[in-house]
Amino acid sequence: MDPTRIRTFGQALSAEVGRVIVGKSEVVEFLAVALLCEGHVLLEDVPGIGKTTMAKSLARCLSSSFSRIQFTPDLLPSDVTGIFFFNQKSGDFEFRAGPIHANVILADEINRATPRTQSALLEAMEERQVTVEGQTTSLPRPFVVLATQNPIELEGTFPLPEAQLDRFLLRLSIGYPTDTEEIAILRRFETATPLEDVQSVASSAEIMALVQDARQVYVDDSIAEYIVTLARATRLHEAIELGASPRASLALFRASQARAALRGRNYVIPDDAKSLVGPVFAHRLILRHQGRLRGSDVQHVLDSIVEETPAPVEPLPHASPVA
Repeated sequence: MDPTRIRTFGQALSAEVGRVIVGKSEVVEFLAVALLCEGHVLLEDVPGIGKTTMAKSLARCLSSSFSRIQFTPDLLPSDVTGIFFFNQKSGDFEFRAGPIHANVILADEINRATPRTQSALLEAMEERQVTVEGQTTSLPRPFVVLATQNPIELEGTFPLPEAQLDRFLLRLSIGYPTDTEEIAILRRFETATPLEDVQSVASSAEIMALVQDARQVYVDDSIAEYIVTLARATRLHEAIELGASPRASLALFRASQARAALRGRNYVIPDDAKSLVGPVFAHRLILRHQGRLRGSDVQHVLDSIVEETPAPVEPLPHASPVA
């Protein structure tokens, strides 16, 4: 496996998204990681930060089908998956595909839909298929859901269940820009939106080929054991009620491979896993009531787990950096 192709893709993606989004290079890299894992991303932050713009910029970088679903309390599962309707001309029932049948889905304000509608995404996100009236239809590949939600405004929202949160590869927060970055944003959007200038950097077929390449990145046994140790530590920690699942361990494993390839390596190092522990694990964990009363938060607990877990330091065999 030659990671040069993946590194080139990551650089091109960062450059195109950078036409619209000022700074936030780490967030863009994490989005590239998600694409290479064909994983879903939950963008959670306050309004006006650029969550939707970030998702739309990423979608424009891909020569793939794109669909936006605006989640509202009156949205029905059939509005997402599709329906069978009676065609009077043919005299038969036909399937009309819903907006979920696309490569990149922007699920805007996902927590405003009812649990019934949210559950319509479970099968799609995990199995890349939807079942309507007993008929199962495969979704196009790659299939990536970019969901946004506002963690501050709770009125009229429905918290995402743990089963659905566990299906998101990463949860990311964009954060406020610096003063210099905010001035650059004002100038960049002064006369027009730069979103129209974003160019495609890869097709659907090319993305799927890169996904397969990323899975060939070498992971030493010591790194795999390190990932499992981190996951097990979340299950045993006294402040955590619900720890990381095996799906979370696999997510960290895959994401570490993708990050290594984006950095131009054909092998994973401990720092790959360390940098992704928060985005991969945090949204899957539930703190005990006592921990919340003491003012602990999930990220603080994860930081302590990473700090207390020895990382492997022995040389990695069968690995050579890319020049």
